[in-house]
Amino acid sequence: MLATCKEKVAGLLAFLFRQRQTRRTLAALLFFMLLTTLISIEFVPHRVNLKVGQVSPEDIYAPRAIVFEDKAKTEDLRQEAAAKVPNQYDRDSQVSQAVQKDISAVIAGVREVQSEKTASREARITRLRQLLPFALTEETLAALIQPSPHVLQQLEQSVNALVAQALDGEQGVTPENLEETKENLLRKLDQMPISKPYQELGRNLIKTYLRPNTFFNAEKTRLLKEAAMETVPPQQIIVRKNEKIVGTGDVVTPEQIAKLEALGLTQAPIPWRVLIGNGLLVALLMVVILYYLYQQNKEIYRNPGHLYLLWIIVVVVMIVSKAMIAINVAQWPELSALFGYMAPMAAAGMLIAILLDSRLAVLIISIMCFFLMLMTDGQLRFGIVGLVGGITGVYTVSRLSQRGDLVRAGVYVSMANITAILIMELIQDSSVGLIITSALFFGVTNGILSSILTIGLLPYLESTFKITSPVSLLELSHPSNPLLKRLLTEAPGTYHHSIVVGNLAEAAAEAIGAESLLTRVGAYYHDVGKLKRPYFFIENQLNQDNPHDKIAPTLSTLILTSHVKDGVELAKEYKLPQAIIDIIEQHHGSSLCTYFYHKALENGQNEFINEEEFRYEGPKPRTKEAALVMLADSVEAAVRSLQNRTPGRIEGMVRKIIKDKLMDGQLDECDLTFKDLDTIASAFLQVLSGIFHARVEYPELSKEIEGRKAKGAGIRKQLARSVGRR
Repeated sequence: MLATCKEKVAGLLAFLFRQRQTRRTLAALLFFMLLTTLISIEFVPHRVNLKVGQVSPEDIYAPRAIVFEDKAKTEDLRQEAAAKVPNQYDRDSQVSQAVQKDISAVIAGVREVQSEKTASREARITRLRQLLPFALTEETLAALIQPSPHVLQQLEQSVNALVAQALDGEQGVTPENLEETKENLLRKLDQMPISKPYQELGRNLIKTYLRPNTFFNAEKTRLLKEAAMETVPPQQIIVRKNEKIVGTGDVVTPEQIAKLEALGLTQAPIPWRVLIGNGLLVALLMVVILYYLYQQNKEIYRNPGHLYLLWIIVVVVMIVSKAMIAINVAQWPELSALFGYMAPMAAAGMLIAILLDSRLAVLIISIMCFFLMLMTDGQLRFGIVGLVGGITGVYTVSRLSQRGDLVRAGVYVSMANITAILIMELIQDSSVGLIITSALFFGVTNGILSSILTIGLLPYLESTFKITSPVSLLELSHPSNPLLKRLLTEAPGTYHHSIVVGNLAEAAAEAIGAESLLTRVGAYYHDVGKLKRPYFFIENQLNQDNPHDKIAPTLSTLILTSHVKDGVELAKEYKLPQAIIDIIEQHHGSSLCTYFYHKALENGQNEFINEEEFRYEGPKPRTKEAALVMLADSVEAAVRSLQNRTPGRIEGMVRKIIKDKLMDGQLDECDLTFKDLDTIASAFLQVLSGIFHARVEYPELSKEIEGRKAKGAGIRKQLARSVGRR
């Protein structure tokens, strides 16, 4: 029973793995996990679990040099600076006058009561009690109604002087020190030579009317404290490679823990929140890329191989970038913090642009530079430099025309990086020496590394994913290619015919916006099948008998049409790209071998002749490039067969060939428009006018040579006679 279940599970898994959607989903999950891990986690081989106050069981050395900010120490110093800033208060200058006015008003009321001589004692006490805003004893009230203008004036002056001294002093009276100020004033009042009832009156006046005139300004205080904190620079700690951080038996200090954390040597818990956040971000950006491909480039979206290639390029370049960031040089700790400038973002851009699409490359570079900033703790400068270098690399290889362009792209990337690093370090206010050194070293190194990665990975990615890049096409177009060498030596006429066809097709491809390099290289190889029987083709028959004169038209047709199949077999044998094989297979479509068809008709076998027997097997051209090679092949052969190649006859022949192919249905499966066909004809005529241009008629060289020989013989005879006489 268990064995049966295992077999069913294995069968189900095998079925799922055979499903295209399953494979794509698994690949996407793998890429998602790799990229999230690269962005989120630091990989350090040795970690320790120590806390402050714990005794270290081992010696711990720094595995690399590092410069980091001691945030705890920086914060302590900044708090100390903030604590030294006194609280800021705002003073109300009107309070002092108001308090003194209130006190003087009460004393004036007492003075008025004292001056009333007609009122009875009880009436004056009652009025004084109503006048005062505080309660006094009957004994004190009775003493205060007795006229004593001198003492009352002395009390008024003393109390107002004390109040003014407190309110107009350096600190003033605040809500916090109000009670303390009152106590101080009351003690001073008690020491004055004033009778007890009047002291009691003064004490109550101070208690009642003294109020704060200075208030705490929280916002101003906060700003001053922040300004003081900003004056404290970050406390940079330099740790050199192999420096002893903690020794065996040492009691671990906070400073040592800070160094261990900066080096990533502590066993910090897995940052689940960061990990989840980064994972969601990676997933979101993956969806953005896939949606862009679905909308703008469905050919890549529907091709799993192209998607796998895209993910591989991104992961490989991000791994290399992670390695660059981890590099530290003990002798130059300041430079070690800038190794993020060496992240070879341009390599990813160039590879994607060469193998897939330039616009897609720009999008991927932008997202990768964002990931680079996440890996470097949000340092914008690394992302900006990576973006500038990456886009420069994309556009320098977008129209690759020769092998040296890849090296030249590295130079351009270096120049762009140098400029971007200079700008970013100026913004960072770095020293002049560090700016120049980092710009030159990291800028040039980044460009070289990007170029090396591109050149090194390109052949493997091309062969693995069967993609024909401009670089491989350039290699195939070189005359030293073994198959082209064979064509040149074994079928020289076909070789030269293919070169002319390549020139025609390339000019037309450039005119209509097709892939000109693919078209030219495809034209070079379109007739390689003629290597099997080269002398059965007219261009290779150098003043020899035509073997087709001795065989039946049907056999001649079979020999001619078989060169397509033979060419496909040779192309596969020499491992030519599939794009070239398609052009070889489609460059005749299902065209009719007109010459042998009409020859068969002339032999009087009309009733037994089937036109399909004189046609190529196809398929018809399915791309613009294959159609251009077909048209260029037919035009070159037809124009070369013309006896009198005047411009008018050449143009008429070119347009007739294109029209015949169109009417025969050979262009039905490619997306050429009527406007394209007119543009193609014009491009063909421009090239043909350079090949078959009129020439200056030279004099007969034989007569000129004979005249020179006769003249030279006469001179020699005269010299011989003169020598004999002597």
